Amino acid sequence: MEMLAILRRFLHFFPKEVEKIKDPFARSLSKRMQRLPVQMGLSESCIMSSCIKPLRQSNKTSPVVLLHCFDSSCLEWRCTYPLLEEAGLEAWAVDVLGWGFSDLETRPPCDVASKRHHLYQLWKSYMKRPMILVGPSLGASAAIDFAVHYPEAVEKLVLINPSVYAEGTGELAKLPKSVAYAGVGRLHCLLPWWKDATVNFMLSGGYNVISQIKQVKHRNPYHMWPTRSDCELPACSVHHSTFLGFKSFKLHSELSNAIIREVPGSGHLPHVDNPKCVAKLIADFAQGDADVDAKSQFGLPQLTALPR
Repeated sequence: MEMLAILRRFLHFFPKEVEKIKDPFARSLSKRMQRLPVQMGLSESCIMSSCIKPLRQSNKTSPVVLLHCFDSSCLEWRCTYPLLEEAGLEAWAVDVLGWGFSDLETRPPCDVASKRHHLYQLWKSYMKRPMILVGPSLGASAAIDFAVHYPEAVEKLVLINPSVYAEGTGELAKLPKSVAYAGVGRLHCLLPWWKDATVNFMLSGGYNVISQIKQVKHRNPYHMWPTRSDCELPACSVHHSTFLGFKSFKLHSELSNAIIREVPGSGHLPHVDNPKCVAKLIADFAQGDADVDAKSQFGLPQLTALPR
């Protein structure tokens, strides 16, 4: 009860249902969450933007910025984030504009352009160095879209089970607000602006980065980690369309100098299902050891790159 009291006292932006959190990793990372002011325009007020800020800056590697999946939050990284810090990385877990725990009382636009601009302003204000941008699922579309528009801000890309061949939100854009809200029980969905922000994104058309993939011209290699084909979600699922199969190889061929890895024993969210493996791969990539068969503190074998 003492920990919950601390959460409620210092992190007042959480819904009261935070008291029901039993996951020790989520509770621990929740205590680290804070809101940083992000200026969106000259005449606009700041958006108090939720994120997990690193305890210290790294002089050895670039900042690692962790995005999340569609309509999720930075708590999605609750199991992997501590391992990244143990590996000595300067890791940021950020909430994409419109989702997570940012203060959206003013109801700013939450379309793709606004999400991109918000991330850029956050980077420009607090990170200020080219970053390693990590995007899982739909977050991979956000990462590609950002890298194409702001190449100076991105040193490397990490795409985890990327959903990048979906053209917008499709039928989701036609759903009424009542349907979009139904059946959602995640914590951030209880914030009063969640429904408006999510529907605003869906009605705007969502991400469509198919034409942008080949525009990613960064000199550094990219890691892409599709999951095993025995995942729980069906192959026809939009957000599960990049198995270790046709679309995975297609994306692999369209990204110059790409490196592909498989995360064993994971479903749609490898960073949730197998955090040790994902943390090792990110750490190796950030530290320039992606192709080195070195013994890791996580005790994991080297994963072999698939042929181009």
